[in-house]
Amino acid sequence: MDTPIVMGIININNESFYSGSRHTETTAILRTAAQMLKEGATILDIGGQSTRPGSTTYSVDEELQRVLPAIEVLHKEFPQAILSIDTFYAKVAREAAAAGASIINDISAGSMDSELIDTVAALQLPYVLMHMQGTPQNMQQNPQYENVVREILDFFIEKLALLRSKGIKDIIIDPGFGFGKTTLHNFCLLKYLSTFEMLQCPLLLGVSRKGMIYRTLGITPEEALNGTTVINTIGLLNGAQILRVHDVKAAVEAIKLYTTYKEASV
Repeated sequence: MDTPIVMGIININNESFYSGSRHTETTAILRTAAQMLKEGATILDIGGQSTRPGSTTYSVDEELQRVLPAIEVLHKEFPQAILSIDTFYAKVAREAAAAGASIINDISAGSMDSELIDTVAALQLPYVLMHMQGTPQNMQQNPQYENVVREILDFFIEKLALLRSKGIKDIIIDPGFGFGKTTLHNFCLLKYLSTFEMLQCPLLLGVSRKGMIYRTLGITPEEALNGTTVINTIGLLNGAQILRVHDVKAAVEAIKLYTTYKEASV
C-alpha cells in the first residue's frame, strides 16, 4: 500500500461497546455502508460477535444468521467494495467468502477454531492476524507482560512462520489494542508501533473509541472521536497502514493530512 487506507466497522449486533456501531436492520446496514464508502472507506469489516471485554460468544450458527445476509446484500448493492468478515469460525469464513467477503479478520489468530487457519489457506484470501492475550471473556482480567512489544513481536514471528508454511501469502498484522492489554500496554504498543515494520506486513491499527482513549480522557466512547483521531494520527506517523474505525470521514481526513505532511519538502 502506497497510501494508508480505512476499514469501516459494521457490527451486526446490539452488544458492541460503542452504540453508534450497532446494526441489526438491513436498511441501517446499507445506509451505513453507503455513507462509509462515500466518505472514502476502502474496506468494510462485517462482524456478528461483540468482542468487548466480558462479552458473550455466540455459536457459529448464530453468527452466520447475523452476518451472511448482510454480506450478501452488501456484495449485491456495492459489488466493487472490499468486504472483510470479522470471525474466528472456519465455517463462517467459508460461507462469508462464498457470499462475497474477500478478507478474513480473525481476533484469535486461529486459537478459537482449529480449522480456521487451514480454511484461510484453502480460500487463499488475505488474513488479518491479531494478537490477543486470553479470550474476550477474560482478556482484561489482569493482563501481564514482561515486555509487551517484544512478546507480541515474538508472537507474530512464530505465527507468520506457521501461516506461510500453510501457503497463506497475504497477511495483515494487528497488535490487538485493548485485547488483553492495560492502558499502559496499549500506549507502549502505540509508541513503538514502528517495531512491527520489520515483519514486512501491512499494519492494521484498531483503536477507534476504545478504552485507552475514553478512560484516559475521562469520557464515554460516544465522546471519543477527537481522541481517536489523535491516536490514529500518532499511529500513522509510526507506520500504521490500515485504520479500522467507526468514523470514516475523520480517519480519511487524518490520512490526507498525514500524506500531505509526509510529501512536504523545502
